[in-house]
Amino acid sequence: MCFKDKLCCNFWIFQKQICADPKILDCLHSFCLNCLEKLIGRHQAKLDHITCPVCRQETAVPDTGLQGLPTCFILSSLIDEINKQERLLGEASGHRLTCEGCDEGLEAVARCVDCKNVMCIRCQKVHERTKSMKNHRIVRHEGQTCPEIAPADRQKHNAPTCTKHKNQELCFYCETCQTLACGKCAALDHRTAEHEYRDVADAIRSFREDVDKILQRFEHIRMEFKVADDSFQHARSRLRIMADRACRDITAKEEEEIAKIQNESCLLREKVKQITEQRDKKFEEDQKSKRDQINQAERIVAIVDDLMQQVDDFQLLDLKPKVMHNLQFNGELRPEQAQHDLSFISVKSHDVVRDWDLCEILQVEKWQLKAEFSGGEWGDVEIQFAEDVAVLSNGDITVLDTEKKQIIIFASTVNCETTFGDNELEKPQSIAVTSNDMLLVCDEKHVKVFDSNLEFVRQFSPAHEDAEGYAESDLGGIAVDKDNFIAVADCGRKLISLHNLDGSLISIIEHHMVDRSLAVGVPERLIFTNYDENTLICTTYAGKEIFNIITLFDGNPVQPSGVCCDEAGDIYVTVDTMETRVGKVLHYTADGVFVEEVADGLSHFLGGLTFSPNGDLVVGDIDTVKIYQRV
Repeated sequence: MCFKDKLCCNFWIFQKQICADPKILDCLHSFCLNCLEKLIGRHQAKLDHITCPVCRQETAVPDTGLQGLPTCFILSSLIDEINKQERLLGEASGHRLTCEGCDEGLEAVARCVDCKNVMCIRCQKVHERTKSMKNHRIVRHEGQTCPEIAPADRQKHNAPTCTKHKNQELCFYCETCQTLACGKCAALDHRTAEHEYRDVADAIRSFREDVDKILQRFEHIRMEFKVADDSFQHARSRLRIMADRACRDITAKEEEEIAKIQNESCLLREKVKQITEQRDKKFEEDQKSKRDQINQAERIVAIVDDLMQQVDDFQLLDLKPKVMHNLQFNGELRPEQAQHDLSFISVKSHDVVRDWDLCEILQVEKWQLKAEFSGGEWGDVEIQFAEDVAVLSNGDITVLDTEKKQIIIFASTVNCETTFGDNELEKPQSIAVTSNDMLLVCDEKHVKVFDSNLEFVRQFSPAHEDAEGYAESDLGGIAVDKDNFIAVADCGRKLISLHNLDGSLISIIEHHMVDRSLAVGVPERLIFTNYDENTLICTTYAGKEIFNIITLFDGNPVQPSGVCCDEAGDIYVTVDTMETRVGKVLHYTADGVFVEEVADGLSHFLGGLTFSPNGDLVVGDIDTVKIYQRV
């Protein structure tokens, strides 16, 4: 963009007319005086206020008329400089000038303000490419690109004189009247007790400090808005995921009783979509509103920042009321998190379908105990300590019993169980299941892999014995993502290693809080707990920490144990309440914001937890396994 384009009046920006006698409004937009006079004469009935053509904010017209509006000294000084350079160029063009940089005798088309030389087009290009001269100011004929001309140093301006008392410098600033004053003005017009005035240096220093504090508060608020904006993004994503699951559940029920419920199924899906669209629209509108607020605030801050850097002290004090008025937005900015409960939508299926009762759409997320078992109900196998749980794609529940050093699989369709591990496992700690139903077991210093028929496939060691600088390996949690990348927590060496399905190492993430529980979230996040430090931590696969929070319930610290994530990335943690020794399951957003208590009344020796394919939450609770469902 040509530098002159930046000096165009905002009112005539498309006509490319340079601003003449620029005035600044309360909103900090600048317009030339002539344009403002035309605007107030043609378009506005009220003469005591003028509406900004850009942002529609009103500015009171002074008693002296539009001429009394503050002059935009930044634009004014730049325009004067441009006019001065163009006059110099015009004087030089009265007779043909030849280039002073070469002996070709070519016509000079430009002049360097810093070198005081005129040059032809070829020498001009060389001049602009030369490193030592690339920042020089070059004046050229109309129609060619003009570089930015640095404004004059604001500190070089002489103190202005009083308009009321000739030859008297303005050396005071009255805080009561918010105006500059000379010594005579201070003695005559500002002498009463209600007038608080100080010298200009103190006033500008105080003004700058006030602005700096406001801008610092704004930066903090801006970051809070960023976090809030992320919560809207996650809530919308979770809403879509939950809506997809709800539609899948409805479809499954439809297929189960297709003859009776086909028409109702369509209606319910439409209702889910309608609710989803309404809520997503609300999320979008709220998100846009917050973005508009912060964008408006950022615009004002940018203008104020330019003023603070480029305008001299006296001019700043003259503009102080307008600047401070525009900076009052900080008190109005309220970064609000997304209403997380609106991101939930599910269905409650009925056993008997009558008329319109195929399913019930759930718009508020609540949980209840669906079932629990210890193994003895189905046969001779009983659970002694359910350290960890996993679920196969067909819904079969896999339980790691660390007391027996066994893995028990409870079939979802028939009341029977399968056990193995008597000879294969030595000191198992945790289990996980891949997308193709391969079973992964952390067993001492190895990860053992079993196929869907429980046949041993291979094992690999995440810790290299020859690794220097590490403590002894002590494998804890294991988790696998949808792409079958395996994450293994080594609480002995305080690291998490990422592996391919064949065991080959991808990367290592070191973190001093690594303990025995681990989960993977979306997108590519590692979530783990530290029982002794009462913390829940989230990092990326690259090791960047997303959050590190203290786990609390009713304001009191609780000790987290197992952790898992749902398909939308929300986090579920089993905790020990310490004082009451009661176990709970707590729900957090993917950004670590507490949502609700999912389950209560469990043992304080809680094991792992995971989600089943149909969205139920499976929790290991000492000698039982509990299954919770949304209702």
